Amino acid sequence: MKVSYNPAATFEIKVSEVDFRRNAQGRQLMARLYQPQGTGPFPVVLDLHGGAWNNKDRFAEEPMDRAIAASGVLVVAIDMTRAAEAPYPACVQDASYGVRWLKANASKWNGDASTLGIYGSSSGGHVAELLALRPNDARYNAIALPEAPQHDVSVAYVIARSPISNTFARYENAVAKQREHMIKNNKNFFVPWESVHEGNPHGILERGEQVNLVPLLIMQGGLDDNVLPSMQEKFVAAYRAAGGACDFHVFEGAEHEWVAKPCPQTTGAQEMAKAFIAANLAAGKRAD
Repeated sequence: MKVSYNPAATFEIKVSEVDFRRNAQGRQLMARLYQPQGTGPFPVVLDLHGGAWNNKDRFAEEPMDRAIAASGVLVVAIDMTRAAEAPYPACVQDASYGVRWLKANASKWNGDASTLGIYGSSSGGHVAELLALRPNDARYNAIALPEAPQHDVSVAYVIARSPISNTFARYENAVAKQREHMIKNNKNFFVPWESVHEGNPHGILERGEQVNLVPLLIMQGGLDDNVLPSMQEKFVAAYRAAGGACDFHVFEGAEHEWVAKPCPQTTGAQEMAKAFIAANLAAGKRAD
């Protein structure tokens, strides 16, 4: 059954929470569901939060999650393991499990798992890019889902807001600006330190690794001094050179976390994300 989606539609949404998984450190990770109230089935988006791998949770992108869900999309935002609990690739493993878990459960919430895409912000965008590029990586897929072993980590598309697409360039920028908290966040997460290169999406492309290239939308703040627009432009060029389709848009006047507050750029990003979902559904992009 083909899922219909009109990005201009408006639905009432029901917000609820369910247990996601308990991580190795004993913290109960939760999933926050934004369910359109209607006939369905609805397309599905998994939200991976930012926070420089060290902070934040499933609530971080609530304005975007609500906006997308209200157009007729089942949006599920998950908690992920933080660097203080476990370094790279622990949160990537959570996200991999999240893709498979959501595929197994989407129908319970009136979603069509075959339409699943990812929305990732900042460090969540970094995680989303890694999963998209390396869907068969055994390290990332190390957490088993025994009740649904048939599901893989393939996704239909990725939407990324201010993603950390070049981990080492971002670290160098933090050093240049003497931002000790950003330097510390990087060193907490990339242990051993050499993994800052191994887990670098831009580096993966530059090294010519065999990768999967899903349709990618990157929305970047023009005033972002955390992830510089110039870094993002180079990643986009590398993605396209590798054969991937990447839509790239710079939101002038927007800083790193602009979508957290109401403003014309936030509304523009929400509308752009919905249009991208619609275009990929119309093109028949699938997550299976």
